[in-house]
Amino acid sequence: MTPLRIPFLSLVPGEDAADVRSAIDRVIARGWFVLGPEVEAFEQEFAAASGAACAVGVGTGTDAIALVLRALGAGAGDEVITTPLSAAYSALAIMMAGARPVFADIDPARMTIDPGQIARAVSPRTRALLPVHLYGQPADMAAIERIAARHNLAIVEDCCQAHLATAGGRPVGTIGVAGAFSFYPTKNLGALGDGGAIVTNDRALADRLRRLRNGGQTDRYHHREPGINSRLDEMQAAILRARLPRLRNWTERRRALAARYRSGLAGSPVTVPPELDPGHVYHLFVGRSGARRDLQAHLAASGIETLIHYPVPIPRQPAMAAVDPAECPVAARVCDEILSLPLHPALHDDEVDAVAAAVRVFEPRTAS
Repeated sequence: MTPLRIPFLSLVPGEDAADVRSAIDRVIARGWFVLGPEVEAFEQEFAAASGAACAVGVGTGTDAIALVLRALGAGAGDEVITTPLSAAYSALAIMMAGARPVFADIDPARMTIDPGQIARAVSPRTRALLPVHLYGQPADMAAIERIAARHNLAIVEDCCQAHLATAGGRPVGTIGVAGAFSFYPTKNLGALGDGGAIVTNDRALADRLRRLRNGGQTDRYHHREPGINSRLDEMQAAILRARLPRLRNWTERRRALAARYRSGLAGSPVTVPPELDPGHVYHLFVGRSGARRDLQAHLAASGIETLIHYPVPIPRQPAMAAVDPAECPVAARVCDEILSLPLHPALHDDEVDAVAAAVRVFEPRTAS
């Protein structure tokens, strides 16, 4: 009998392989590799798919956040409130813009930033709020909007794990002033390298972002303001264009697999966070266990690969020491318990069933 083996993810093109190859060949044949027709077309197509007026392609999702904050005037002396549970790049982008990240603890059920904690963290130096739609689950945007309106704060949405997600029926990235997306290869819409985009309904902001991503140039060799070099390249834009028409079906497949997991894990020793908005797009399927190390070892012995997103809350990262971050005890506890199970559109139903079955037979050891 062949041993069970369920990898966490495969990044090799699958059903889209021919379309991806055709896109690559098209760019090579054209011989135009930076800020050309593929980027322009992808920006229009991604904006339409995201329900936004404009999209601006940039080098990474991190750059997308930093560029929006900079375009809004955030910098030295300013604070941006964000979540302690995310990839550290969310906070690093704030620092890239010259501002200080301030961490507000998370809602333990949703695992996104807690609006009540945001309200407590607002100070006279607060310039913006940066909610993260973590794992594809949208943050509580209605409550966050009320806080932002009360204090006249900009909202910049970190949508790097939330392509096509909606919050209260509204597309993420269009609720605040702008939304930042990543096309890192593992994302729901992934490139074959780094890439990112900003969506916004503010056309003037989009125009400025296009300058800032390209050295502040208004046209070739004429620099109106200091910018950076962060441009989505033609090859990645073409690949993303090839994959974008499949994204809606891939998203529905993720939701179907997540529902199957929820059914299969009912009554198991793993706690599955509730789906608090039907707009969840399941970039990751994350459960919680007080015996995570043993559970992960048990699943590995069963041939099932798992990962942890994320084992260390951002305020405890040494890179944050200079900003003197407040402790976030809920996030710290959650980071000790979370475990990501395999979930991607190419995963088979019987593989989900096998993972769930392996979890159900896990028996946590009694602590000594």
